[in-house]
Amino acid sequence: MRWVLGEVGRAVSGRVEGDPSTVAAGVAIDSRALTAGELFVAIRGSRDGHDFLQAAVTAGAPAVMVERPAPPGVPAVVVDDTSAALLDLGRAARRRLDAVVVGVTGSVGKTSTKDLAAAALAAGRRTVASPRSFNNELGLPLTLANASEDAEAVVVEMGARSPGHIELLCGVARPSVGVVTAVAAAHTEMFGDLDGVERAKGELVEALPGDGLAVLNGDDRRVRRMAARGPARALLYSAAEPPAPGAEAWAEEVNLDGELRPSFVAHTPWGRVAVRLGARGRHQVGNALAALVVAGHAGVPVDAAAEALDKAQLSPWRMELRRARSGAVVLNDAYNANPSSMAAALRALADLPARRRVALLGFMAELGERTAEEHRAVASLARSLGIEVVPVGTDLYGRPPADPPDPGPLGPGVAVLVKGSRVAGLEQLVEQLVDRPAGGVEPSGGPAGEA
Repeated sequence: MRWVLGEVGRAVSGRVEGDPSTVAAGVAIDSRALTAGELFVAIRGSRDGHDFLQAAVTAGAPAVMVERPAPPGVPAVVVDDTSAALLDLGRAARRRLDAVVVGVTGSVGKTSTKDLAAAALAAGRRTVASPRSFNNELGLPLTLANASEDAEAVVVEMGARSPGHIELLCGVARPSVGVVTAVAAAHTEMFGDLDGVERAKGELVEALPGDGLAVLNGDDRRVRRMAARGPARALLYSAAEPPAPGAEAWAEEVNLDGELRPSFVAHTPWGRVAVRLGARGRHQVGNALAALVVAGHAGVPVDAAAEALDKAQLSPWRMELRRARSGAVVLNDAYNANPSSMAAALRALADLPARRRVALLGFMAELGERTAEEHRAVASLARSLGIEVVPVGTDLYGRPPADPPDPGPLGPGVAVLVKGSRVAGLEQLVEQLVDRPAGGVEPSGGPAGEA
C-alpha cells in the first residue's frame, strides 16, 4: 500500500516534519527487515526503535514515524506514542481496503488455519495474509498497512494476552468473517481459567457484523457455544468421525501417508471434494475444513480451494519433517507449545512409521497454577503412546533434563519430535539433530539451559 507522508500525519494525528509529499511503499518496524522504500515506525519495546533510525534510513526508509526528533534532513511524522499511531495507521489502511477481511483466533491452530485459509482464498481472490505469527497490536496493523490496495481478501491472525485484546484488534481490522479454532489451556496465567480464555476468544464472534460469518470448530464445546455470542450467522465445521451435531462442513475417509500428510473427503455447503494436504498431522484436517469454508463463503470454487491446500506452505517450525544425516526423521514443531498442541504433536509422532520414537520437550509457558499438572499430563500421554520423553531445560516432565539433551542413538527407523514454548528456542536443537551422524554422539551444545 502506498503512503504519502501528509496522509500518514492526518491518519495518526501527527506533526509532519519535512516534505509532506514524500511517498512510502509500505511500513516496517524492524530496521533489519526493512525493504527500501518503506516508512520506518520507531516502536519502543524491549529495544527502542529510535536507536535504529539511522540504520533504517541507510536501509532505504524515505521517512520515519517517531516520538522524538528524527535525524537531520529525514522526513518524519512526530507523534506522542508510535505504538498507538501504528494502530491508527492500520485503521486508515482498513478504510482503504475493499476486501473480505477474515480474522482467525484460537488457543491452537490459528497460524496454520490462517496459512491454509490464505492459500484457499488465493485460488480465486487476490489475497493478503499476516506473515508468520503477526497477530498482535503491532503485527495486525502492519499486515493491513502493507496490503495491496487491490486485495480482495485479507486474512489476519488475532492473538490475545488479556481480556479486551481481540476486541481491540477487531476494532482495527473490522473483520466480516471470524474463525475460532479452539479453546484450550494456553495463556491461562493471564486469563485465570478456561472460562477466561473462552470469553477472550469469543470477542471475535461478538465483533462480527450481522451479515458476517462465524466459522466455528464444532468439535470444541466451548467454541460451539460461541454461536450465540454475536449477530453473525454461525457455521460449524467438524473433523470428528462421526461429525459433531449441526456441522455443515465435515471430513470423512481421513488417511495419513508415510510423511503425516492427510487426505480426506470434505463435505461443504458448496459441494463434496477430495482433499490432500501438504501440511502434516491429523489435526490439520479441521484447520483445512475451516479454510474451505472461508474460501467458499468468499465465492472461491471448492475444487480450486481444495487443490490449493495441497500446495499450501505453513509458517516456519510447524510440523516440518526433516531427514537427518543419521537416517532418523526429525519432526520440527518448535514454534510454540501448550497442552493441546503438545498432545497433537505427540499423536502425530505416534503416527510416523518408526521402530523408536523420542520427544525432546521444552517448557510450556504461561500456564499459571496448572503448570506442573499439565506437564505431568503430557508425560503421561507420551508414555501411553510408547514415546520416550527427553526433557529440555525443565524437570517438570518427571525427569531431570540432560545438558546437552541426548535422544540416544539415532538412525533409520528412529523418529524424533522437538517441541516447546517459544522461550525455549528449540529450533536450534533441530539443526543439531539433523546434522548429527548415526549412533549416540551427543549434540554439541543446545538450548538445554534456556528458559
